[in-house]
Amino acid sequence: MHKLTLFMKISLALNRRHRRMRTIVSKQRGRRQKFAVFYFCLLLSAFCLLKCVVRILGIDPGSITTGFGVVDADRGRLVLVELGSINTPRRAELADRLHQIHDGLLSVIARTAPAAVAVETPFAARNMKSLIQLAHARGVILLAARSANLPVFEYSPRSVKSAVVGYGAVEKEQVAKMVRILISGCAQQVMSADASDALAVAICHAHTHATTVRLKIAR
Repeated sequence: MHKLTLFMKISLALNRRHRRMRTIVSKQRGRRQKFAVFYFCLLLSAFCLLKCVVRILGIDPGSITTGFGVVDADRGRLVLVELGSINTPRRAELADRLHQIHDGLLSVIARTAPAAVAVETPFAARNMKSLIQLAHARGVILLAARSANLPVFEYSPRSVKSAVVGYGAVEKEQVAKMVRILISGCAQQVMSADASDALAVAICHAHTHATTVRLKIAR
């Protein structure tokens, strides 16, 4: 009788241990499944981000001539959509020129539907009057972008040159040559210096944005 009681106690203890182990295994399996789902969603989000085509409007501000260039960035490949310049009469009143730049950019935005606007920041001017007029031009450019509810990104000339050529102190002619090489559809295009600079700004944003996305995914 004593042996039978001892045997029953051992059986019950083993049964409880077995149930406890099954519960632990079940919880671990549930955690693994949740982790697998989370990891799959993370990879899917990363794939969608990398696959997504981003249309970028690059702008080279000017109080007389404002260059613009629109490109599609798709996983490192850049394709030209449109380029050009908004030219204003040199002898026109500043207010009239600013109005023309603002309306011209709104037309470009409506026509091309970019997802982001990249603008070059000024670093120097020949005189204070030119710098003030350039600041006014940048103001209406930023206003046009915000009026269209678009995010605005600003880059210094040195950052743009570094992104396009790899060195921040190169001449504009070298930047223009690299723009034709890096953007598909630019090789045979006739483009002004302002449009070329605007495309360089778009390239800078495409490279910078792609790097930022990859860093976010890595974290």
